Amino acid sequence: MTESVRTEKDPLGSLAVPATALYGVQTVRATRNFPISGLRPLPMFVTAVVWIKKAAALTHRETGRLDARLADAIIQAADEVLAGQHRENFVVDVYQAGAGTSHNMNVNEVLANRANEILGAPRGAYAPVHPNDHVNMAQSTNDVIPTAIRIGVLALATELGRAAVQLRDSLLEKGREFDDVLKSGRTHLQDAMPIRLGQEFHAYGGTIDRNIQRLAQAADYLRDLGIGGSAVGTGVNVEPSYPALMVRHLHELTGLALRAGSDRIQLMQSMGDVAAFSAQLRTLAVDLSKCASDLRLMASGPRTGLDELVLPAVQPGSSIMPGKVNPSMAEMVNQVCYQVMGNDLCVAVAAEHGQLELNVMMPVIAHNVMLSVMILTSAMTQLAERCVRGIEANREQCAYWLERSAALATALAPRIGYARAAELSKQSVKENTLIRELVHREHVLPDNEIDAILDLRKMTEIGVPGDDSRP
Repeated sequence: MTESVRTEKDPLGSLAVPATALYGVQTVRATRNFPISGLRPLPMFVTAVVWIKKAAALTHRETGRLDARLADAIIQAADEVLAGQHRENFVVDVYQAGAGTSHNMNVNEVLANRANEILGAPRGAYAPVHPNDHVNMAQSTNDVIPTAIRIGVLALATELGRAAVQLRDSLLEKGREFDDVLKSGRTHLQDAMPIRLGQEFHAYGGTIDRNIQRLAQAADYLRDLGIGGSAVGTGVNVEPSYPALMVRHLHELTGLALRAGSDRIQLMQSMGDVAAFSAQLRTLAVDLSKCASDLRLMASGPRTGLDELVLPAVQPGSSIMPGKVNPSMAEMVNQVCYQVMGNDLCVAVAAEHGQLELNVMMPVIAHNVMLSVMILTSAMTQLAERCVRGIEANREQCAYWLERSAALATALAPRIGYARAAELSKQSVKENTLIRELVHREHVLPDNEIDAILDLRKMTEIGVPGDDSRP
């Protein structure tokens, strides 16, 4: 059965458009030109551009530049999209022509066609509402898309922040719960001095907290908006009151703290603020992945690994080995973090590749930075809820490995010297004998001093083992 179509015309000629589509001829050209990945724009990228179109209609209605009847129809159409309707009409591939003109026109056409329907006109006629003349009034792709990236990332970053706080607090809570669990520290994956499991988890929480602070600092630069810059940042065809009104309306629509940029040319030329935020996402991914890898390592076993942690079982671990349980949530987090690191490289290269007044690589920048925020948010939420909160310490195994650590000889060094302590460490490994037993047997120290010097708990705090003067 042949699909019903309508014919639309743009400056390049006429094309058939599906009769039921809210998009139009320029969107069809884009779908024909860029059948690249099958990936459609991320929901927040659509939402952010629609926010801008609604804010523009509100602004132009307020200034009287746009007839209130047309503005109200555009606003109603935008509200429908923001409520989740018509989303199937945003169809331009992630990898498209530079700057995001195709995505911008996709939104313009959808809102224009829907506004005309609201006003009783057919789709495709673009009267009385025109996608360029009315929906895109006083705008250019060149200031719409960078503004959309900024507010879209900021909106997503709100959830990211909540997820990071949740994970931080979950790790800190485990730090308190495990504060009495003594275990062997490890450096270079070799025996090291004792540490408390709670200290390790407290440090993980502190690492996430530092990332929260860095992300907040980077996000603040995104609050400066270049909307009103129009084609090259100079504001051609834009009313002087437009930038401030747009920021006010965008604040009211999004709830975000936003500022009118003082230099709209700079904000159009440079994607540096977005690249800097992406770089902080990469840093979070680096730290988060290290934490996930540590959880996997400490939970390795249960018979042939460290077996110091018991992670919650969330799914069977093998299709062939019965009873196997894997660190599934931590493995997922590793993969998400690797993707974020790759996304950041793409953002950095694309941000560098702007020329003169515009960065034409904005579509791929938008996709990658927003994707990074989304998947990090979900990964941290799941890690906190389905892994960290349910972690248990294998206290017996922690104690077992600690007593057998060859590094305990370090506590003896202030009394017997580094060289003699090294000999005892090697002898302990060779004979498979505990340091404590070896010191007693070899009469290295008086018996009444050994327990004080080899006090495992005190080794996890600052001070010289056996020195009672320390706090």
